[in-house]
Amino acid sequence: MDYDLLIDTETWAFIRRIEGFAARDATAPVAERRRAYDAQCAAFNNGRPEQVEVMDLSADGVPVRVYSAGMPTRTVLFGHGGGYFLGGLDSHDDICAELCVDTGYRVVAVDYRLAPEHPHPAAFDDCWTAAQWALREYDDGLVLAGDSAGGNLVAAVAHHARGRLDGILGQVLIYPDLGGDLNLPSYREHAQAPLLGTDAVRGYRSLRHGGAMPMDDPNAAPLQDADFSGLPPTVLFSADCDPLRDEARAYRDHLRAAGGTVCWVNETGLVHGYLRARNHVPRAEDSFERIAIAIEALGQGLWPYDGDDAD
Repeated sequence: MDYDLLIDTETWAFIRRIEGFAARDATAPVAERRRAYDAQCAAFNNGRPEQVEVMDLSADGVPVRVYSAGMPTRTVLFGHGGGYFLGGLDSHDDICAELCVDTGYRVVAVDYRLAPEHPHPAAFDDCWTAAQWALREYDDGLVLAGDSAGGNLVAAVAHHARGRLDGILGQVLIYPDLGGDLNLPSYREHAQAPLLGTDAVRGYRSLRHGGAMPMDDPNAAPLQDADFSGLPPTVLFSADCDPLRDEARAYRDHLRAAGGTVCWVNETGLVHGYLRARNHVPRAEDSFERIAIAIEALGQGLWPYDGDDAD
């Protein structure tokens, strides 16, 4: 794959800056990798818009951070990325604050327990608890959103919520890991993609589960569900230069086959983790705007897509 042709100069500058942080090697100790990730997140943190108010609360025992600006009419439950073992309330703090301002909605960020200390289903259980709490606490409808591992977790909440929880208005999944087959074409085409390769995906899943990923467990892998009916309106964003790309395609196809409302947006020339590039790379900035528009639209019960999404 000739990434020099696919990726523009600004995105390459972002990639090189990310690569400048140590301990991205999968063989490094978890504690070292967490320190490097935290340093990376701090280096890219843009701060919160001044109008945002923040409260750190307990959602029935799960730590959450609640962002608001003005009088929000809807709530977003946000699951952060980080391969199931990195990140927390600070890693995506500015992202959540900007989504709050851009949508006008309240954002509830979930500080779910991390692997390997807390293997599956701990992270899912925390997100499920937080979703129930948010709907009960604010009672104004819930849009689920998350990137990478967080996309997996909130999608699992959407699947599990059917017949159990009312009020989920939609889900916006950003380059999600949905537990798909590692033989999907993008896993071969982008096995050595910048910032995330196929071996890294395999390693993150193994770390989360303490070994092989369980089969037939949609709480771990939404793509393993046998039933895709009754899910809320869904918008998927993928990075084209990412082994996870075709997970979004596969999920889109399952929802379509089940009669669901779904759109897949594949972002040309972008790589996994591009949310952090939104203030440095025009392509990422444009995608972030599309993400915020999708969240806002689903919260209002609108569908601003004509069905002509990615192939």
